[in-house]
Amino acid sequence: MIRVALPAHLRTLAKIADREIELDVDGRPTQRAVLDALEARYPMLRGTIRNQETQLRRAFIRFFACEEDLSNESPDAPLPPAVVAGEQPYLIVGAMAGG
Repeated sequence: MIRVALPAHLRTLAKIADREIELDVDGRPTQRAVLDALEARYPMLRGTIRNQETQLRRAFIRFFACEEDLSNESPDAPLPPAVVAGEQPYLIVGAMAGG
């Protein structure tokens, strides 16, 4: 089980009450696999985290795990062992911009 923490606006859209959800990920646990499982379970989130055609992360979405920014890592890179073991969550964060 991979623990995933979502920002409030995505939890509201998907009607998720808890800050974290748990996902079963098929195959090797990567960012792509987590997002695939998330979008399969909550189809209303398709296109909100990543572009549906290119599969690239949306500009104001960031990914973190184990106090590391994974946003610019390959979507097929393996997740940190602590995330795979369920010890740490995979964080999807809505980034802020402005001055």
